Amino acid sequence: MTNNGTAAARFEQPTGTGRSAGTSLSAGATGAEAPAGDRGRTSIADVVVVKIAGMAAREIPGVHDMGGGLSRTIGAVRDRVPGGRPNVGRGVKVEVGERQTAIDLELVVEYGVSIKELAADVRENVILAVERITGLEVVEVNIAIDDVRLPDDEDSSASAGDQSRVA
Repeated sequence: MTNNGTAAARFEQPTGTGRSAGTSLSAGATGAEAPAGDRGRTSIADVVVVKIAGMAAREIPGVHDMGGGLSRTIGAVRDRVPGGRPNVGRGVKVEVGERQTAIDLELVVEYGVSIKELAADVRENVILAVERITGLEVVEVNIAIDDVRLPDDEDSSASAGDQSRVA
């Protein structure tokens, strides 16, 4: 999660579940005396948190794309395949515990956008979305800016593909 790899120590790890694919929000209660809303157990898969965080990050103006170079290249190929769906989880990694989660995001930003303000806006939107939808406490959102999209990047790549370099 962080450069020194200590993020896992900052939030509660699942205890005794033996599962890493999801998290439990409530241990649940049984019996007729328990309130109806507490009868049973609720678990949320990691991929759910990944998708929520990815969607929330992409909602912020100035976020051009997400993921590192290789994952963006693979994603671009996948997006062009007929019937392919965009991967909203690209560039998102999560660790979830019993009641808490930590999130890492890799972003590509638009040129000219204040990275400090963008990071604060993305962090706030991701935390609000994940906490509201899942009920998990977000203990940290680490953001890595991997690239900057320049205004002429799209134009030059489109024209380079249309023109031959040789006559």
